[in-house]
Amino acid sequence: MLGRRPLVVILQQCRQYSSAPGFKPVPTLPNASLDMFRQHAFNQAMPALLPRQIFQGLPAVQKWFAEDSNPHAGATLNRSYLARYGSTIVPLEISHNDQFNRIEQPLSFFLECVYASSSTYRPRPSRYFSAYVPNARAIKQTKRSNEFFSAATITPPTARIYLAQAPVANLPHSLRADVPTPDIVLKAGQGDIYDSSIWLGQAPTYTPLHRDPNPNLFVQLAGTKIVRLFSPEVGRAIFAKVQEQIGGAASATMRGEEMMHGAERKALEDAVWNEQAAKLNTGFEAELETGDGMFIPKGWWHSIKGMGSGMTGSVSI
Repeated sequence: MLGRRPLVVILQQCRQYSSAPGFKPVPTLPNASLDMFRQHAFNQAMPALLPRQIFQGLPAVQKWFAEDSNPHAGATLNRSYLARYGSTIVPLEISHNDQFNRIEQPLSFFLECVYASSSTYRPRPSRYFSAYVPNARAIKQTKRSNEFFSAATITPPTARIYLAQAPVANLPHSLRADVPTPDIVLKAGQGDIYDSSIWLGQAPTYTPLHRDPNPNLFVQLAGTKIVRLFSPEVGRAIFAKVQEQIGGAASATMRGEEMMHGAERKALEDAVWNEQAAKLNTGFEAELETGDGMFIPKGWWHSIKGMGSGMTGSVSI
């Protein structure tokens, strides 16, 4: 409880970041003390940003990524470091137009796809994607790109790869140590620690509207992501409207691959990110950069976009 000091006073003291008309900025806590976090985020079940770049010192930020020599190119993966763990099996999402596949492959597979270095287009399908994405041929535009192009044109990407929801618990010990659980998560109380997961991919990236079964701390390891959040009631209403619109009957609690492609993916994106549609909803927005962390309460719906160029990386704890 906040006693006699209303929450609004605390929120007015916080720095706020938002750029979208109709969305409220997620408030930023003035400090990252356990008491501040408990009283004004965790116990209130309200989204909150921690002080900016508070996680800049995480080992993963320093070890997994490197800045490109081109200041406009964004971050790149530290391939020499991550290649030490190339045999680690990780979940990958491959999207190609309206096709979507979720597979498991060694981390080395992901690194090869990201760093495909041939400068000429190949006359036959790429060996990486031929089994998963028909006609996704001819790899490589730049050494940082994980976009795969048709042999007939170099304009639109035909397939993208995203290391998504890789459980931290399944990583080798050294990689797990690179993303330690912060004290505010360990000591906040109320329930077990939610399984931590990693996301790595070339911007732009996109995660459709969904909700998590537990509260989590979302930390940006590299690049920039914009997060839009909705309270449980508003999120359910958006989801129900989308299902009615597409004639669907998906469960709000059991989300599967249906939200990653086809009519549902497009309808969810329009409902959250289309400017006109978004004005009809009451939500929050935050832009996270390297080292930033945000608390997402249990049951709050959210959709996330990786922006800019270069690699993006995130961990939910």
